[in-house]
Amino acid sequence: MTPPTTASSFNSSPTLRQLAFALALLSPVAASAQTAQTAAPPEPLQTIARLDVGRYLGTWYEIAKYPNRFQRQCVADTSALYRLRDDGQLDVINRCRQANGQVVEAVGRARQDGPADSPKLKVRFAPAWLSWLPMVWGNYWVIDLDPGYQLVAVSEPSREYLWVLSRTPTVEAGAYQALLNRLREKGFDLTRLERTAHAGKPD
Repeated sequence: MTPPTTASSFNSSPTLRQLAFALALLSPVAASAQTAQTAAPPEPLQTIARLDVGRYLGTWYEIAKYPNRFQRQCVADTSALYRLRDDGQLDVINRCRQANGQVVEAVGRARQDGPADSPKLKVRFAPAWLSWLPMVWGNYWVIDLDPGYQLVAVSEPSREYLWVLSRTPTVEAGAYQALLNRLREKGFDLTRLERTAHAGKPD
């Protein structure tokens, strides 16, 4: 895995800036294994029973997240596009807007970890020639998803990362609160959640 970049290197190199953005945006990376855990979770994190990847494809907007060092430069309009490849894997295209108005884009790859309906995926943004290294593939677990595939929560085994994504930049308040209640029951600290702003919608 690429070590986290310093603030100076992030600002001075477009390549490092894109890599730092890519490493964690909507896809927890191997860095989670290196993050000190303050307390053991109450029980192992459970995913949804199965995932229909065909229905999951398309654009998702970030509604909220646990703040992380990889997304510090993202201030608004964060989204992810999932697109099926001929080899059965997925292209992952992450975008966000920085404070200076620039839109940063990072392209990665995802594959299911297990059978064709597995809700556990592995995601990487490292170069293809490093794809044989297990450490460049991060866990992407779908832990909550509504029947209509409109609102989803994504995390990883340690619960260190959490994202709430929606098909639209805004979410109906009742549906969002119901999701938060389920996440609380799964052992997540909701006080850590940070809402994501979208153009004209400063949440």
